[in-house]
Amino acid sequence: MKKILLFILISLALLFWFFKPKILPYYSQLSQERVGLNVDLQPQAQKTAKFVGSKKCQECHQEEHALWKDSLHSKMIQNLQEDPSVVVADFSKLPLDADFTLKESLYTVGSKFKQRYMIPAEINGREDFRLGNYQWNVETNKWQKFKPYKYWYKDAYKHDNKEFPTSNTCDGCHFVGFMSTEKRVEPAISCESCHGPGSEHVINVDSPLYKASLSDPIRMNEVCLQCHMRNRDKRLDANITVKELWGIAKDYPAGYEAGKPLIDYKKVAPFHLGTETKEFWANGAAKKNRTQGNEYVHDSMYAHGVTCINCHNPHKLTNTAQKPEGNNACMKCHSFGSVIGPHQNSLEAHTKHKADSKGSLCIECHMPKTAKHTGKSPLTVRSHKFDFTSPAETKFYNMPKETNACTACHKEKSLDELQKDLEGWGMVEWGSMR
Repeated sequence: MKKILLFILISLALLFWFFKPKILPYYSQLSQERVGLNVDLQPQAQKTAKFVGSKKCQECHQEEHALWKDSLHSKMIQNLQEDPSVVVADFSKLPLDADFTLKESLYTVGSKFKQRYMIPAEINGREDFRLGNYQWNVETNKWQKFKPYKYWYKDAYKHDNKEFPTSNTCDGCHFVGFMSTEKRVEPAISCESCHGPGSEHVINVDSPLYKASLSDPIRMNEVCLQCHMRNRDKRLDANITVKELWGIAKDYPAGYEAGKPLIDYKKVAPFHLGTETKEFWANGAAKKNRTQGNEYVHDSMYAHGVTCINCHNPHKLTNTAQKPEGNNACMKCHSFGSVIGPHQNSLEAHTKHKADSKGSLCIECHMPKTAKHTGKSPLTVRSHKFDFTSPAETKFYNMPKETNACTACHKEKSLDELQKDLEGWGMVEWGSMR
C-alpha cells in the first residue's frame, strides 16, 4: 500500500513539473510571497536622491535607452521650437477663434492619436503652462475644440483654457520628476518615471534603484498604474468636495515615486456596476483612454499576479492596439493543453473561426475596442477586462453596438442575430459555455 501511495505521489509530482510551464511561464513570479499594499518598497538610498534625466542613464544603459527613445513614452512631450517636425497638425487650418498660435507654443503633447499644444503662461502667480483651446485629431486629420476643465475637476477651475494650469492635471505623468517635486526635470515619460530618482545610483552603481520586476507582482503594476489608471485627488478621501480644492485639484497621484505604496497617493476613479459614467460604460469597460488599470484590477489575472510587463516590454511597447503581435502574448500562458484554457484542442475549435482569420485573434474577442481618445474619434482603445463581452451584454448595458466580441467584424448583423449565433455554439446569454 505504501509503495502504491509513493508511486501516486511521485507521478503527481512529475505531472505537475511537466505541466507547470503550460500553467504559466511566470510560475515563480505568481508563487512569490505577497507584501502589503501599504509597504514602502522604495530603496532607502532613493529617499534623498534627486531626478537627473534619461541622458545620465544612457551613459551606462545604451540598449535600454535606445529602445525607449524609439517608443511613444519618449515622445509624449516634445519641444516644437527645437524640432518643428514634431508638429503633426495643419496650422494653416487652425480655426479663427483659437486662443494660441504655433509661434507661442513650446511643447507638443502626444502625436499618435491626438496632439495638444502647451503655451507658457503665468497662472495663479506662478510660471506654468496652459493648453490651447483646440487639439489636432490625428485619426480624423481635423482640429477640434478642447476644454481641459470638463472632467471630474470642473468645479475646481475657471472654465477658461487661459486660466487652466497643466501643472495640476497633466505634468505629473508627462514630465519626469514633477509628480513628487513639482519640478520639470525632463519633458518625457522616461527611466526615472518607473525606477525612481537616480542621482545616488549615478554616484554609486551599487546604490539600488527601484526595479519593479523584482517586486511583489501586484505591486509591480503600480509603476504603470500611477498614470494608466483614472483617478481623483487623494484629498477627496477626507470627505471634502471638489469645490474645496479650488485651483489646486490634482489629476495624478501627487507625491508618488516608484516603489512607494501607490494606495497612499492615488484615489481610484469610482465605478459601480450598472452605472455609466464619463469614464466607464455600465459594464465596467473603458470609455476613455488611460483606463487600462481601472479595468485590469478587477480581472482574475491581476488577482493571481500576472503583470503589465508580462505582456508589454516597458522599454519599447511593441504590442499596442495598433501593432498587435498576433496571439503570441496570450499563448505564452493560454496554449492548448494548459489547465487554464482554452480547453479545446485547436484554435478553430475554440474560436469557431478559421485559424488565419481575424476572428481567431485573441484580442478581437477578449479585448474589443470600447474607448476613444477624443470625443470625435472612432473607438480605438482596447478593453483590458479580458472577459468575453457578448452582444447581449452590449444591448443590456446600452453600449455602442460595436463594443462586443462580434459586432466590430459582423457589422451587418443585429445584436440579437449575433447573440443567437453564439447560443447556437453552446454559449449562454453572457458568453459562458454551457
